[in-house]
Amino acid sequence: MMEKGGMTEDEARRFHGYFVTGTLGYIIVAAVAHFLAWQWRPWF
Repeated sequence: MMEKGGMTEDEARRFHGYFVTGTLGYIIVAAVAHFLAWQWRPWF
């Protein structure tokens, strides 16, 4: 049976795990890109 949000609790936990992993991956890639840009041309 579907819950109010349209997902079961197990599906919601799995989705949350993917979302957190994707967000952390995005932040790491952005941090590396900023570091490389800083090495190329410091902006401060």
